[in-house]
Amino acid sequence: MQFPRLQDVNLEPLWEEEINHKLALKHSLLFSNVNGVKTTIVEQNTLSDALNHLSKLSLDYPIVLLDEESFARLKNKFLEIQTGSDFEDMSTTSDELIEVESDLLEFIRNSQDLLSSEESAPIIKLVNSLFFQAIQKGASDIHIESGEKKGEVRLRIDGALKKHIDLEKSIITLVINRIKVISNLDISEKRVPQDGRTQISISGKTLDVRVSVLPTYHGERVVMRILAQSEHIPTLESLGFQDDVTHNLYKLLNHAHGMILVTGPTGSGKSTTLHACLQHISTPDKNIITVEDPVEYNADNISQIQVNTKVGLTFATGLRSILRQDPDIIMVGEIRDNETADIALRSALTGHLVLSTLHTNDSTSSLSRLMDMGIENFLISSTLLGVLAQRLTRKLCVHCKEEALLPPAIAEEIEVPAEKHYFKAIGCKECDFTGYKGRQAIGELFIIDDTVKEMMKDGFNDHQVREVMKKKGMKTIADKLKEMLLAGETSYDEAIRVGLMDG
Repeated sequence: MQFPRLQDVNLEPLWEEEINHKLALKHSLLFSNVNGVKTTIVEQNTLSDALNHLSKLSLDYPIVLLDEESFARLKNKFLEIQTGSDFEDMSTTSDELIEVESDLLEFIRNSQDLLSSEESAPIIKLVNSLFFQAIQKGASDIHIESGEKKGEVRLRIDGALKKHIDLEKSIITLVINRIKVISNLDISEKRVPQDGRTQISISGKTLDVRVSVLPTYHGERVVMRILAQSEHIPTLESLGFQDDVTHNLYKLLNHAHGMILVTGPTGSGKSTTLHACLQHISTPDKNIITVEDPVEYNADNISQIQVNTKVGLTFATGLRSILRQDPDIIMVGEIRDNETADIALRSALTGHLVLSTLHTNDSTSSLSRLMDMGIENFLISSTLLGVLAQRLTRKLCVHCKEEALLPPAIAEEIEVPAEKHYFKAIGCKECDFTGYKGRQAIGELFIIDDTVKEMMKDGFNDHQVREVMKKKGMKTIADKLKEMLLAGETSYDEAIRVGLMDG
């Protein structure tokens, strides 16, 4: 039998409801639209098995033979769809869903002999359940690590990593392979780092997942960042900022041109705040373009560019290209070097509103950080509108927090009443025994007014500017942490970790 052959093609899957694709995949039988015609796709190595299975189906699609690589590419796409549909099934049938870690371990014990390949049903169910449990617990990242004798899965919840389950070494390898399959990564390559993306659907919601695979001494480790879609982008109010910060930030966002910076350490929610700002000012009459590394929120109403250093697309080159696209508002993921800083500030000077992030500990030190990058004083004072420094603070679990007194020496040091009762973290079932549930964004907003411009002209340093701004009523992060401590919303330990002593 001779079939037409196709070489080096990138076909899209044809997912027909009446075909049992799980079974067809098992027999290496795929379907696609080729030149507008519904076609059966087969491959030389598995030809007899595929044709045997096809003979049992009442289909009269023409048959096309694909080369091994193109076939594998199409098969991976089918596996992605199948994973998605497995999630859909999960949301409707409770027997397909493993909700609790203990049940998951029980399932692994019972399915030991079935956990044979990354495409076997139990391993698919296991990986799907890991995603489901992570999302149920509100995790932002899933860490899968290989050790010498076993592996473990940890989840980052409210900014802190927490152990989820231990898995046997052989199962960890299969789980990592399964993740590679759905992220279109090379299963056979275990020596170099790989990055990919995948989409998962859980009860009607689609989530983007960024996947990073890294070879380590005892095997590979995977970190998956769960990214939100545009409908999940929070508002500034829901992030928990104080009303005065939100109100003044909205005022800054009304400017037609200038630059607004958000600063803070890694993982303090800077990208989320920027996207919340963009959603607030996004209207059909504005052209909003962003350049990010990576694109963390998939927003519908703005054009997003992903940095790709391999092909020379950096923040600076992306920003230059954006300026030729007639933008009203530009968002630069991060200012890392003087070239990006210079283009961004000059764009703000020529009539664009530019939003970006910077790595500094507080809002006022962003002035010297920009000067260190070689930016002229006049450029900063004439374009910078304001700087928001922010942190994410874990909130105490309302079900188990307990009253406690602070030692007098500590109370005196942080200038709070010693006799007042504070609260400490304990841990219960509601908060997964961490003592904390949920996080709140806190920020200090440093507005560049005429006083600041004068001080910059006179060569004042960050510390002097900060002291003057505090006298003028600028609420610092330490002030806000003190308020949260006095209100019993967070613990002393958490306030210290976030920056109570930073002043």
